[in-house]
This record gives sequence, structure tokens and C-alpha cells, in this order.
Amino acid sequence: MAIEKDPTASFYSQNAVTYAASSAPNTRRLDSFLSKLAPGAAILELGCGSGRDSAVMIARGFDVTPTDGTPEMAEEAARHLGRPVGVLRFGEIEAVSAFDGIWANACLLHAPRAELGGILGRIHEALHPGGVFYASFKAGEAEGYDGLGRYYNYPSKVWLSAAYGASAWASVDIDEVHGSGYDKKPTDWLHVLAVKA
Repeated sequence: MAIEKDPTASFYSQNAVTYAASSAPNTRRLDSFLSKLAPGAAILELGCGSGRDSAVMIARGFDVTPTDGTPEMAEEAARHLGRPVGVLRFGEIEAVSAFDGIWANACLLHAPRAELGGILGRIHEALHPGGVFYASFKAGEAEGYDGLGRYYNYPSKVWLSAAYGASAWASVDIDEVHGSGYDKKPTDWLHVLAVKA
């Protein structure tokens, strides 16, 4: 599917400035993730959006590689961070044992269900043994689109556990929390913290 025909990518392309301005760091989850990593650890951020989380990690001395799948969002993040931000779509991850941690806050929820297993495999491959991986998803029972035209895979906890089960993780912890998102609507979230075997 070409990026210009993907309604989710189009949303972020057209609303990059507004979306970036509205975002705030997920401090509690980020603190928990970083506490499991050594000082100066190498971290890949997927779907960095405004670059807010990368900014926190960089300020704390981590070796961060911020990326986003939408060029316009990557430009916004680069402006915010004062450094280059790569354009990287999930299916293009090719790193092997390159990172101590991978942070994917509220971005893999846009990956098509049929592709998510393969993407999780690529992420697993990109981590060092013992590497830590965080991702968050909007919970549901069937994939679909929200009121803003964005695609979501809307997994259940059981479905998501099975998707992670295809790779060798030492642990996969899934936390269910009620909250909200950019659209301000009530949302059930699944927060996943996995450690590579």
C-alpha cells in the first residue's frame, strides 16, 4: 500500500504540527522502561511522534535513535530534538542485536494485524539478548478505524499474548489500563513490557 493512500499515514502527515504540539511524555511507563536498562544504553524509538520521549531519554544520558514512519512527523521531531530523526516504517526494521531497548509508545497499534507478528519478530531480532521492549495498544476485539480515519489493530490481551508468543521472550507482561488518547475518548489500553530471552 502506497503511503499516500494510507489514511493513517495521511492523518499524521496532515496533522503533524498539531499532533506534535498536543503530546506529553508517558512518564510513569518511560521511567519503568528506563529503570531496566544500564546507563547509556542504546535505545531505538519507533513512532517517536513529536520526539518528546526521545528528549527525556537523551536528557538522561541514553544513546537514542529516534524514528517515525511519517516523514512530516520525523521533521517535527527533528525540530524539537535539534538532531536528525530517521524515517523508519515497522516493516523496514533490519537491525540485528543492535539495541538494549526498543520503545514503541502508541505506534504499533497502527500495524495491520496480519503484519504485527512479523514486525514483533523484527523487533525481537533487533534487540540484544536481555533487551527490553515496551509497546502500547488500544484494546479491542477486531481491527478497525477510529473517528479520525486512523487504522487500529485493537487486539485483546489473549490475541496480543499469542502474537508475542511467536518469538523467544524471557518475559511478557501485559498491563490493562483505562485511559484516553489524542481523540479524548475513553480507551482501554494494553501496555506490554517484554524482555528478550
